[in-house]
Amino acid sequence: MRLLSLQVQDFRNLPTVQLAPSPHATIAVGQNGQGKTNLLEALYFLATLKPLRAGRLSELVRWGASAARVTGRFLLKGAEREISVEVGGGTRQALVDGKKASSLEDYFGGVSVVAFTPDDLEVIKGGPDARRAFLDRAVFNRFPAFLKESREYARALKNRNRLLRDGATVDAAYLDAYDETLARSGARLYARRRALMAELAPRAQATFASIGRTADPAVYGYHPAHLGADFAHADEAALAAALREALSARLRRDLDRGFTSVGPHVDDVSVTLGGRSARAYASQGQQRALVLGWKIAEIENLEASMGFLPLLLLDDVSSELDPERNAYLMGYLARSGAQVFLTTTDAGLVRAAAASDTLWLTVHAGQVATEQTPS
Repeated sequence: MRLLSLQVQDFRNLPTVQLAPSPHATIAVGQNGQGKTNLLEALYFLATLKPLRAGRLSELVRWGASAARVTGRFLLKGAEREISVEVGGGTRQALVDGKKASSLEDYFGGVSVVAFTPDDLEVIKGGPDARRAFLDRAVFNRFPAFLKESREYARALKNRNRLLRDGATVDAAYLDAYDETLARSGARLYARRRALMAELAPRAQATFASIGRTADPAVYGYHPAHLGADFAHADEAALAAALREALSARLRRDLDRGFTSVGPHVDDVSVTLGGRSARAYASQGQQRALVLGWKIAEIENLEASMGFLPLLLLDDVSSELDPERNAYLMGYLARSGAQVFLTTTDAGLVRAAAASDTLWLTVHAGQVATEQTPS
């Protein structure tokens, strides 16, 4: 997979951007607040239909403009393909070769992207919400249908919570219907997460062993809370039955509190170092190495499963890593042969990932320009 061209119109603070990326590294240099991250987010949004940073779709449209548009032309398995996404009026529209996409599967069609941001480096010491989002981004990359499946679950969850807030007036028949949908769609999310963790965790643990500066082994795990089934071996039907039983058992609690207390939306990812919680006991450097190990494992796992490397987006990560681990990451990127977009405030931090064909960009006040190799 290779991105051949990118056009951005009125996205965040970017009025117009047109560029032909390097097949290897494209590096955007500029001070904070100038639009470097917006350029990466435009590309991430194009490839996933989801904002890289939380927020409403309306926030993606440049102030004073009525709509934003991002278009990319990709080379996929020897054939060129153009995808676009337009945002306006709080809605998005996906297009393939200029026509409305018939399905999400048709839109994605093999396009895959892995993003790595400074916020990711804080995920170990953050809360469960951040770790779930971190996991689910990786699940979506591996299984694009996960986007549609998670939306189905979210709709059923929203409706069930609305009924729970009705308290004593709740209609039991409606509640049963939503429980059935939640159990079925939740079981699929469980299965997707389990499959991803089975593939990715061993790779992440091996990578951490080489950069963690400790003999303590890292272990990445996921097991749903309040679920009675043998999670490691249960099929989807058994997972659905277990979730349905858990929803029933916790109904009184849920009615009292007005929200659903069991399901994929409340689970956490466990990360331990030497058998102890990495969140509580790992140093900041070790926590960041754990995340770095995960991201490199995600890239390698996608290459192994898809047969090609995903597009890599790194947003000023180098400034947050210590010199040794940054050197490891830059060396890995240079050796990988992947197409990479990096942003930085200091070109020196990412120079090891550059090559003779690197495209260097400067970003200032939303204007993106090509420059010569920085001295």
